[in-house]
Amino acid sequence: MIKVEKVKKKEDPSKEAVCLANGLEVSKFENFKKSSQFLKEPLATELRNESDHFTNDAVQLLKFHGSYQQDNRENRKPGKSKDWQMMLRLRSPGGEIPGKLFLSLNELSDKLGNGSLRATTRQAFQMHGIRKENLKEVINSIVNSMGSTLAACGDINRNVMAPAAPFELPEYKMARSLAVKVADLLTPVAGQGTFLELWADGELEYTIKPDKEIQDIRKLQFKDNVFSGTKDEPLYGSSYLPRKFKCAVTVPGDNSVDLLTNDIGIVAFTSKKGDLEGCNFYVGGGMGRTHNNEETFARIADPLGYVEGNDIYELIQSIVAIQRDYGDRKSRKNSRMKYLLHRKGIKWFRQILIEKYFKKDIKSIRKEPQNKLIDYLGWHKQDENYSFVGLPLLSGRLYGEKKSTISSIVKEYNLDLRLTPNQDILICNIPTKNKSDIKKILSKIGYEDLDNINEIQRHALACPALPLCGLAMTEAERILPDVLKRIEILLNDLEIEKTILFRMTGCPNGCTRPYMAEMALVGSGQNKYQLWLGGSKNLQRLAKPYLQRMELNDLEKTLKPLLGLWKKSKKDSDFGDFIDNENESSIFKLLNSIS
Repeated sequence: MIKVEKVKKKEDPSKEAVCLANGLEVSKFENFKKSSQFLKEPLATELRNESDHFTNDAVQLLKFHGSYQQDNRENRKPGKSKDWQMMLRLRSPGGEIPGKLFLSLNELSDKLGNGSLRATTRQAFQMHGIRKENLKEVINSIVNSMGSTLAACGDINRNVMAPAAPFELPEYKMARSLAVKVADLLTPVAGQGTFLELWADGELEYTIKPDKEIQDIRKLQFKDNVFSGTKDEPLYGSSYLPRKFKCAVTVPGDNSVDLLTNDIGIVAFTSKKGDLEGCNFYVGGGMGRTHNNEETFARIADPLGYVEGNDIYELIQSIVAIQRDYGDRKSRKNSRMKYLLHRKGIKWFRQILIEKYFKKDIKSIRKEPQNKLIDYLGWHKQDENYSFVGLPLLSGRLYGEKKSTISSIVKEYNLDLRLTPNQDILICNIPTKNKSDIKKILSKIGYEDLDNINEIQRHALACPALPLCGLAMTEAERILPDVLKRIEILLNDLEIEKTILFRMTGCPNGCTRPYMAEMALVGSGQNKYQLWLGGSKNLQRLAKPYLQRMELNDLEKTLKPLLGLWKKSKKDSDFGDFIDNENESSIFKLLNSIS
């Protein structure tokens, strides 16, 4: 839970120099961030003007506060202004959404948004359709409902993921707690002051206050080399990070968080008593790439090693400091930490970490059980007295009767929510005595049989894409149901009983982590998609691109021979494993002969 307290207004932060990229050349954008007064100007000035949109400079800072400016392309008219609106994303470590916050979001989305909420692949809610003049009211209401949007976007650590299941088991409780502490540890200091000043009026200010353990650990941000050189923002510095930074925490064997796609992936080991023993660390994962640019690519994280419980937070801060100092600040396309690992290698990274930043040894990776993608859908026992229920939500979109019904359940029974990395919703803390009543209510909005969830829909993901996302080249969310139905018909016609882990995006940026799927469509033009194949069901292997611009109309013509080959292989393997084990050139030859 986020701890909230009233604090006195801060003095203006001093302007101290920040060490940047070890003297390497930096882009204009890096200097812009440095001169922004810790994410303040020109955003603060433009919040007060009468324009219906922000300038590009203000938009860049707006991201750090959790919002993207968007234009509804379908509402564009010749000679008219663009249909400007804001998307707002929350900070919710481990996907935790207290009931009070959810009820506030529900009301705000109806009053000042487009009427919908969207669960993201990083366990946060997004609101769409907010007008510029209403943005402050929305964020202010969220802050007063124990929520925050700070650092949900921007060149900074973003929402920290963890298994969403509210099991009262020692390992799951520890993973959830660790995610909250990592999020608090990496919350910007001066940036939080700016956030509160802009959105909470600076009078009754609210701050994310870490517990005493994290407050003490934060003092190590002033340690040699970890210290940025800027006392107001000791870890990040006045220019923050070269690019976005993502962390995830999980328990051994539970890969619901897509661990290897993060800059830092953490596997927490606990004793039988529930004490934190230590963590395995993986570094350098990331999904974003650009078409026709081989210098950009998806990458899974490298195993770094294992450290004892007392050293976990110090190691995290040291890793962030390396990315701050050595990440590429000249080319934003190559600025994620995955490119630093690719250029320098894990051996170099580990060595400089131990010798210059962390200054302690790092053990070899501790043995883990086989990983599984777990979704927690359906009814589960939370503990002896409570249950939770996982509700599938295709593409994470919540609106209409479904949204209002879930809101009424949360309000009437005083419940909380958790969001999963698969864009689904868990309704938590349901007393045993209320379970049957809630079952009846849920059955009225399509959740009458949670024991038989459609398999291909169960794990499918799609990004919002058109018409709002400025990066989208083509459709994703809006056509996902039809695409899944078409694939399902193919599987049925071929009498293939196994399902396929499928993901879809409208551009190559990879927001739904398509490059980990067994099959993925990645937008490459209007109604055209790259076809990626060969990821694994437990999200441990990257897929590969087999077609560059497949027409959506050619979906069946392309996939049917491929699926037929899978069936003829007479191996009881998943589709991704079949692709990975098959001769790559033969797959290329088959697909190219069709196209």
